[in-house]
Amino acid sequence: MTATQSNAGIDASKVPYGKPQPFGMLSDLIVPGALDLDGDEQSWVPQAEGVWFKPLILCVSQGYYVNLLRVRKAGVLSRHRHNGPVHAFTLRGRWRYLEHDWEATPMSYAFEPAGETHTLVVPEDVEEMITLFHVTGGYVYVDVEGQALGYEDVFTKLDATRSHYVRLGLGPECAEAFVR
Repeated sequence: MTATQSNAGIDASKVPYGKPQPFGMLSDLIVPGALDLDGDEQSWVPQAEGVWFKPLILCVSQGYYVNLLRVRKAGVLSRHRHNGPVHAFTLRGRWRYLEHDWEATPMSYAFEPAGETHTLVVPEDVEEMITLFHVTGGYVYVDVEGQALGYEDVFTKLDATRSHYVRLGLGPECAEAFVR
């Protein structure tokens, strides 16, 4: 008898794990249609004029979030300093940082190290930019000299998402589907 067969001749490789998961483990999260960029408009949370985000996970227990950022305006979006690493996958449009000579284009990946300060720009000829961002920690909005102007983190994203669902008449508890 092989290791993948039980005494009854059942292929054990096709049997689910039989023990309990670790105590305190967070539950899985599945977001159907997460990358449907042209789907339900109500899933996009307003962030600023011409800017929205679509939450995929708001992990308050570990201090990170993953969302789609959609920008439908050209120009400077923000200058900010990260206190944790960021991973970005550009899905539509283009964007860049004034401090670098690279440009994020569709199907590209960008890594942004903790501590970096940069100014996000969407070029004039881009009608819509959508990028999936995985942000660990948060970031501080700063002026050109680095003076703090505001901040963004998983908790501000959660507050904005809750408020958005309240405005839609769905109630703040709808945002809790994204919280881990």
